[in-house]
Amino acid sequence: MSLQSLALIENWPVPTAAAAVVRADGTVLGTHGPAGHRFPLASVTKPLAAYAALVAHEEGAIELDEPAGPPGSTVRHLLAHTSGLAFDEHRVTSAPGERRLYSNAGFEVLGDHVAKATDIPFPEYARQAVLGPLGMASTSLDGSPAKDGVSTVADLVRFAAEVQAPRLLDPRTVAEAMTVQYPGTKGVLPGYGHQNPNDWGLGFEIRDSKSPHWTGSSSSPRTFGHFGQSGTFLWIDPDAGLACVALTDRAFGPWAIEAWTPFTDAVLTELRG
Repeated sequence: MSLQSLALIENWPVPTAAAAVVRADGTVLGTHGPAGHRFPLASVTKPLAAYAALVAHEEGAIELDEPAGPPGSTVRHLLAHTSGLAFDEHRVTSAPGERRLYSNAGFEVLGDHVAKATDIPFPEYARQAVLGPLGMASTSLDGSPAKDGVSTVADLVRFAAEVQAPRLLDPRTVAEAMTVQYPGTKGVLPGYGHQNPNDWGLGFEIRDSKSPHWTGSSSSPRTFGHFGQSGTFLWIDPDAGLACVALTDRAFGPWAIEAWTPFTDAVLTELRG
């Protein structure tokens, strides 16, 4: 299947790129590029890790508001980047809930917490809880649950369909994951500067009125998802009723800031038209 808008990835200054759009019912509206190529996800790993943690929550292994991470922090704080842990080191820089400090360390603590609670190494737990049931055979979360995932567009389309119409989780849990946690919290959105507020759900970033932003200028405020420093993104726009995945093998930088917003706007325009 083809969408003309997806062909815009041909113009991106990257060695390899693939993209797809999927509806909630799993209908793939279009793909472009090598959908089976395995790309490093960087921080697009986080929504997958968060989904596994939410499965652990529904299974009763962990509670969202139980202690995890620094003193005063909970699982919810870790998922919402408000634990106070620094970006890439296990060092506390603020009180829990005070600031939105985007933290790879926080997701690593989360992975360790789930592994301890379930007595299963986190990469294996994620495989059993999320990847296996969704048929994501080309995806692995070995290493850091913050940034070391590897996947394909074909696999992430399955995940994006699941998030839009959950089968592995209660839809109310996913609704909470796409709802702002600790409203009004300020912080820096990596690559896009200080945002007030810097809204985040449980493992998913929420667009709201952020500017500048990596989604489209026509993306609804309810749009949520994640992008990665390996030049990757996944967004879900509930108002448009669709999700888009784009994976590349060039590090995020000015090229992405220039390319991604018009790309998303073209996708939304074509499908709304």
